[in-house]
Amino acid sequence: MLSSRQLLVLQVIIDEFIETAQPIGSRAISKKEHVSFSSATIRNEMADLEELGLIEKTHSSSGRVPSEQGYRFYVDHLLSPFDLSNNELSIIKGTFEKEMVEFERVVQKSAKVLSDLTNYTSIILGPEVFETKLRQIQIINLTDTTAVAILVTNTGHVEHRSFTVPAQINASDLEKVVNILNERLVNVPIVQLHEKLYTEIADLLTTYTEDFDTAYHYLRAALFEEQPVKLYVGGKTNILMQPEFKDIEKVRSLYAMMEHEEEMAHLLRSYKHGIHVSIGQENKLDAMHDCSIITATYSLGTRQMGTIALLGPTRMEYSRVISLLNVISKQLTNTFHSWY
Repeated sequence: MLSSRQLLVLQVIIDEFIETAQPIGSRAISKKEHVSFSSATIRNEMADLEELGLIEKTHSSSGRVPSEQGYRFYVDHLLSPFDLSNNELSIIKGTFEKEMVEFERVVQKSAKVLSDLTNYTSIILGPEVFETKLRQIQIINLTDTTAVAILVTNTGHVEHRSFTVPAQINASDLEKVVNILNERLVNVPIVQLHEKLYTEIADLLTTYTEDFDTAYHYLRAALFEEQPVKLYVGGKTNILMQPEFKDIEKVRSLYAMMEHEEEMAHLLRSYKHGIHVSIGQENKLDAMHDCSIITATYSLGTRQMGTIALLGPTRMEYSRVISLLNVISKQLTNTFHSWY
């Protein structure tokens, strides 16, 4: 258990380092308005905090910096609610007041606002298509042999898929198939489409298409398999502005990690409901061992839809970021609730 003096010294060191990225010494701490004890006393407390593994001495300075363990203690025990400015709240509110009827646009705007307000990298995981219901299917011919399939779900998700049209399926059959699908599959959970297609739509396809097997396999491949991950990234280059990431290899590793969308999506899905803070070595991916990631979930009713994350150095503005994520996640949830 830390003493009140040790708690104050630790908080000053972490707050100052978050703001300046510079090690802080006892003399600088003693000059703080709310610190009333001497430099010698502060040095003793710093020695104890270092022994406990909460702060570290750097090679280039006599000052101290927070350790990952220190950040964890800070997040778990020392954070106080952060009051966002009226300007920040106005920017967020203005984003959601604009008329947007597609999920993608709402999330893209949210990712940009988060990255702009924090100078960190924002990553938002979209809803799982298979957890949603089908609203409409469209198939548009591009040429005699190619077409694009468009799936629209009840969450506003729009999926475009280009594919080759089998020679056995003519334009008339294609139009009939689309009409059948829209009549029979609207409001069916996408996870059930494969089953419905084979059990309830098969007889109709047999009646209205010349080659059922070709029509069935083409529909299954074009519409219902290999749904891609939906990741929305804002401010990817913001990481370059952080002094911790002057090492080009660190940056290259982070960029490579963000290119592996399936891996990133798996990571974001692993975080529990609500706010979650993962610091340095706590992160499962090696490229993130010098980073912190703070996540929040957004939902439609009682069903989780996706995850919002901010990625930055371990020297993050934890309290402010948590407040921003809370506001944005609630705005996303309220927006989707008002739609559906």
